[in-house]
Amino acid sequence: RDRVGGFEKEGAKTRVFQEVSRSRLLRSGEGDAAAIRTVGRVSGRGYDLPWRPGGGSMAAEKLRDLSQPIDVPLLDATVAAFYGTGSKEERSAADQILRELQNNPDTWLQVVHILQNSQNLNTKFFALQVLEGVIKYRWNALPVEQRDGIKNYISDVIVQLSSNDASFRRERLYVNKLNIILVQVLKHEWPARWKSFIPDLVSAAKSSETICENCMAILKLLSEEVFDFSRGEMTQQKIKELKQSLNSEFQLIHELCLYVLSASQRTELIRATLATLHAFLSWIPLGYIFESPLLETLLKFFPMTSYRNLTLQCLTEVAALQFGDFYDMQYVKMYTVFMMQLQVILPPGTNIPDAYTNGSSEEQAFIQNLALFFTSFFKSHIRVLESTAENSAALLMGLEYLIGISYVDDTEVFKVCLDYWNLLVLEIFEAHNTMDNPVAAVGMMGLQVPLIPGMVDGLGSQILQRRQLYAGPMSKLRMLMICRMAKPEEVLIVEDENGNIVRETMKDNDVLVQYKIMRETLIYLSHLDHEDTEQQMLKKLNKQLSGEEWTWNNLNTLCWAIGSISGSMAEEQENRFLVMVIRDLLNLCEITKGKDNKAVIASNIMYVVGQYPRFLRAHWKFLKTVVNKLFEFMHETHPGVQDMACDTFLKIVQKCKRKFVITQVGENEPFVSELLSNLPTTVTDLEPHQIHTFYESVGHMIQAESDPVKRDEYLKRLMDLPNQKWAEIIRQASQRVDILKDQDVIRTVLNILQTNTSVATSLGTYFFPQISVIFLDMLTVYRMYSELVSSSIAEGGPYASKTSFVKLLRSVKRETLKLIETFLDKAEEQPHIGKQFVPPMMDPVLGDYARNVPDARESEVLSLFATIINKYKGIMMEDVPRIFEAVFKCTLDMITKNFEDYPEHRLKFFSMLRAIATHCFPALFQLSSEILKLVMDSINWAFRHTERNIAETGLNLLLEMLKNFQVSDYCNHFHKTYFKTIEQEIFAVLTDTFHKPGFKLHVLILQHLFCLLDSGSLTEPLWDASTASYSYPNNSMFIREYTITLLSSSFPNMTAMEVTQFVNGLFESRNDLPTFKNHIRDFLVQSKEFSAQDNKDLYAEEVAAQRERERQRMLSIPGLIAPSELQDEMVDS
Repeated sequence: RDRVGGFEKEGAKTRVFQEVSRSRLLRSGEGDAAAIRTVGRVSGRGYDLPWRPGGGSMAAEKLRDLSQPIDVPLLDATVAAFYGTGSKEERSAADQILRELQNNPDTWLQVVHILQNSQNLNTKFFALQVLEGVIKYRWNALPVEQRDGIKNYISDVIVQLSSNDASFRRERLYVNKLNIILVQVLKHEWPARWKSFIPDLVSAAKSSETICENCMAILKLLSEEVFDFSRGEMTQQKIKELKQSLNSEFQLIHELCLYVLSASQRTELIRATLATLHAFLSWIPLGYIFESPLLETLLKFFPMTSYRNLTLQCLTEVAALQFGDFYDMQYVKMYTVFMMQLQVILPPGTNIPDAYTNGSSEEQAFIQNLALFFTSFFKSHIRVLESTAENSAALLMGLEYLIGISYVDDTEVFKVCLDYWNLLVLEIFEAHNTMDNPVAAVGMMGLQVPLIPGMVDGLGSQILQRRQLYAGPMSKLRMLMICRMAKPEEVLIVEDENGNIVRETMKDNDVLVQYKIMRETLIYLSHLDHEDTEQQMLKKLNKQLSGEEWTWNNLNTLCWAIGSISGSMAEEQENRFLVMVIRDLLNLCEITKGKDNKAVIASNIMYVVGQYPRFLRAHWKFLKTVVNKLFEFMHETHPGVQDMACDTFLKIVQKCKRKFVITQVGENEPFVSELLSNLPTTVTDLEPHQIHTFYESVGHMIQAESDPVKRDEYLKRLMDLPNQKWAEIIRQASQRVDILKDQDVIRTVLNILQTNTSVATSLGTYFFPQISVIFLDMLTVYRMYSELVSSSIAEGGPYASKTSFVKLLRSVKRETLKLIETFLDKAEEQPHIGKQFVPPMMDPVLGDYARNVPDARESEVLSLFATIINKYKGIMMEDVPRIFEAVFKCTLDMITKNFEDYPEHRLKFFSMLRAIATHCFPALFQLSSEILKLVMDSINWAFRHTERNIAETGLNLLLEMLKNFQVSDYCNHFHKTYFKTIEQEIFAVLTDTFHKPGFKLHVLILQHLFCLLDSGSLTEPLWDASTASYSYPNNSMFIREYTITLLSSSFPNMTAMEVTQFVNGLFESRNDLPTFKNHIRDFLVQSKEFSAQDNKDLYAEEVAAQRERERQRMLSIPGLIAPSELQDEMVDS
């Protein structure tokens, strides 16, 4: 195998074979005959193909044998089979062979041979994919000659194919892929080992227009690789080096671009040059833009239709740059020229939404790009345009265009506009908000100067002038937000594609995000001018009543907007405003005919009232009217109306509960008492799940009653219906136990338990009298149903667990466990409650779990005991061995056979283990070493799981165990047994791309382990002194060597030097978490485990911290967090 595939064997002198170029040029002239011969070959005639059913394995063996040049026609046939329309078996056999070839470390030596001899584009792509893998992961391990061989060969083929127009157009896809390969090589070779690359490329570009066009494509790819896709792909040092090289050599590229734009008449080349410039403009030194003819040239191309969109993208990049005020005048000039040209292309006053709807795809893209240009320019340079009257006029015209674009019916266009409106309105609001705080105002204006007398007045007038300048656009923005408000989460009634009003089946997350931004923007706008906001909303509402603008959509967006500004007005204004709104809406409901129309109005009334708890608390008459209206809607069977009525009732009660338990002026009794008297009538038309929500709501009311006697009496009245039914079933069962097997009875039992759970959710501790009534009977039913399930599965085999009868029985068992768990979780920590309820459950629940066959075990048993341990903590210490005995071994057997079975048991099992490790840690010392080993194995099993929740629970559990063991008497013994195993397992998941979401916890565990070594907690060596040939001075030295050996064997592609540097860096940075974390990120890139992946999970923690800061800011502005969402129990005495 002296010279397989065009690269000489390692060690021999390599040269790139000139005959490659010659044969390629000859072949391209052979024309159609060659193509026909190729088709004949690819169809595989005369071959015993490896992918054909019944075909022998000789052909497959022939492909696998890489000791001689690969049989290209046979490879073509195999690739064709993989992409072909043959049988599934054929495709799968071809796939298997191609995978084997791709994974074979010697296949790449055949790449040139394949590229020279195949005419099939897919085969060439396959060969290049193999080569790309070698370049990405093994490049530095190749000898210099082979590296040069690849580099020169790829360069030659690219030049050859792009040197004439015909071959360049014909082979475009192939050339694109070759360009990508070349850029992968550059990431390793340039600048250190290929200094002349940019000069070489620029001089080649000058030799022909097609080569020049392809050079532009290569430069664009290079810029994107370095500046856009580099994070997590290359080490931070390498990225820095490449950026510096591109910057320092940019002059040549700049000259080439300007030359093409001034001299070429070729459309494709000019477009390629503009596309390349677009990739470069975000990072090149500013002098190249503003101190050269570049900007003028771009503005010259803007009016030309074929270059308009590309030029606009370039101008947008320039507009987005921010580097102080040095180039302010150039920006003003650029904007002024741009606006003059734009008025010719798109005259002011054009109906932009209509133009967009009727436009071609190019014209639609133009409007999208225009939105991006304006938003980018205004974000960075709006202040410059405020400086003179002339500039302000151009600015207001730009804002007018942007408001017009904001009405375009396209989600992406609207998102771009909305993000900017949110920013602008926030900035104006913050300036207005800080007028009372001069120091903050100075900071807002960006002035780094001490305050002097009289200056504050000046600032105040500046801020006021600015508000006056924007008053017109702000008013138009209020109308835009009202007309286009997105649907909030609480609204369950939507229009389907046939124009019918139906219940929403699935939440649309994009719409919810949009609603959040629009709501925030409208709240700032409301703060800036409450009067205008109110007037515009009431005017729109009048047009609904008069019928002038009546449509479902108009009413919806208006009401969603009204609901969204809750909390932003002063209370008095809010009260006046809402009285008008609710009266008008109730009036509209009365006068409008048609079920669908009424359903839409009802959903809007419910949404609006649900958003204003402060108003309802202050106006009992309104509150009572609204709640009675909700009770009316509970009889309305139109899809979604009853659900929304029950949800809104719950929401209102949670915020106004005290109002329902006191006797209001003009009333004879508290509302809750009246409600309980009419309860059977109110819920008569509701579905079971709606009744449960209703009961939960009443539970909240009862919980607000401070008199224990009244509270217990209300609870008794609330539970009267379900308790009567329960007592009747238990009485009948005591006479004839088989009645409990009747499916209708089982359903009734389930419904009664669910009703109890709903009330326990809202009542917490005060649910005690009710659960005491049914608890023991409930456990008896649980035990009986458990035995029924077991006997059914024993008789009917595994399929019995899928029958509706067994499923129903198990639902009752689960609901029983859920009810007990809910009550214990919500009840206050009172040991007597635990002592009363836990012992009776030990046998019916725990014993039953252990006795059952795996398919009949309820995972809720595990979560119930996790809740009990989390609630009663150390009090449960003596029960832990019994819990372990019942659930540990049998659950482990269920979940360690694979990663798929019993997903619920997995998560709940590890949550229970975590509860024990956190609150009853000493109980683990009572376990035998075999059981402790099983515990540790199970934790390993958890964090190796690809299901994110399970892996995260396992990692948290491990971290807690490590911290607890560090301060226990068993510290030495535990770490001697498990330290190395834990380190090895954590490195295994850290470097596995499936486990990226666990990155933060992996880092914390490794940091804990490395810090432990010198903490003084470990007083004995971690190595086995009896077998070690060498005694280490301390544990740090031992683990340092162990880690180097571990990583060297795991990553043969890294040099001993790189591994040692990484490990030394871990020890040096272990006390500084951010440095430690960055060091590990670089290692993941260097080890090449994390290249070509989406690496945002490695940076997730920083994003979470940013989110928390944002929440704190929102809490400081009235209305930004909706009153209905505040966890403040809104005191409503």
